[in-house]
Amino acid sequence: MTAQYFTSENQTSLADFKTFCEQRVNPADYPLASEVVSEVLIYQRDALDAAAARDRHAVLSELHQALSYGPGVLVVKGLYADTAVVDRASAVFELIMAEEAKSKVQADHFSKAGNNGRIWNALQKLAETDAAVFSEYYANPTLGLICHAWLGPAWRMTSQVNQVRPGGEAQQAHRDYHLGFQQSAFAAEFPIPAQILSQYMTLQGAVAHSDMPLASGPTRLLPWSHQYELGYIAYRQPDFAAYFAENYIQLPLEKGDGLFFNPALFHAAGNNSTADQVRTANLLQVSSAFGVPMEEVNHERILKQVYPQLLDSPLNEPQRQALIAVAARGYSFPTNLDTDPPLGGLVPQTQQQLVAEALNAGWSAAQFNQALDAQTAKRRA
Repeated sequence: MTAQYFTSENQTSLADFKTFCEQRVNPADYPLASEVVSEVLIYQRDALDAAAARDRHAVLSELHQALSYGPGVLVVKGLYADTAVVDRASAVFELIMAEEAKSKVQADHFSKAGNNGRIWNALQKLAETDAAVFSEYYANPTLGLICHAWLGPAWRMTSQVNQVRPGGEAQQAHRDYHLGFQQSAFAAEFPIPAQILSQYMTLQGAVAHSDMPLASGPTRLLPWSHQYELGYIAYRQPDFAAYFAENYIQLPLEKGDGLFFNPALFHAAGNNSTADQVRTANLLQVSSAFGVPMEEVNHERILKQVYPQLLDSPLNEPQRQALIAVAARGYSFPTNLDTDPPLGGLVPQTQQQLVAEALNAGWSAAQFNQALDAQTAKRRA
């Protein structure tokens, strides 16, 4: 019998999911961890640094195991031992957020607009606003150690600041980038090994920029949930969401702590039920070096040459779609989410979708070129 590498939304199994989530950590497998709290491995920054000085590969291996074959989540206490560094970065972020609030709504992928303050591409904006603060903030070897453990060398850092205000509602339970941002029917079009691979392409992290007691709603986490192979097409289903709601855990964090987890872990920001505490985190999304092609291709130039052929040629529909798939980008990212926000979902329009829109509407080549240039400009940081 041929193995099934593609599946559909009705083939998920809550019973199988529970089997993964009911695993328990064996502390002996993680000798560098200071403790295990609610299935989350807790590390001390000083201990990690000292161990890395003795045997860096041993530390990398343990952290990788924690995020893959282990519970999928860990905390590094005192990742920023000098919290004055965090405070200086927070002050810059507040300036950026206040300036941006004058001109745009700060939206969130998995929560209502207005619940949160959000800075997209906070990495670049911090460097442009205060290069000295950027330099002292990211000159953190322990942070680099954790990124290396999951992604190897040559990873690429991005950052989005998230601020949940008093009364801010919880997010929906979800998985993260890449496939976590896609509709489940689209995710199901990827073979199962590619769905599994997705989690190895990104590391999710958060640096606490404020103390985060439980009442402030720190991230809700479901340890071990990343190991369920069909999770990217399951997390929106009501029975999976209900199981998450009944079984998630939360850990209080202190300013300067770092939380890191596998992007396939079911998680969600919690309710901020305090009256006066703003919960602020610098969300780190670190990407693998492998998520890029070998050559840089100018698809805009290609499309300006090919669009007239698409308009006038006698291609049948399958042939036309095959040509579009080669000539145009079919993925929404990377982009500038300030100027190219999601429309009607969690992701912005792709080049392929723009071509389809143009052909359906019968745009001239000049009309299409103008729309393509506008789309390209919106994507630039």
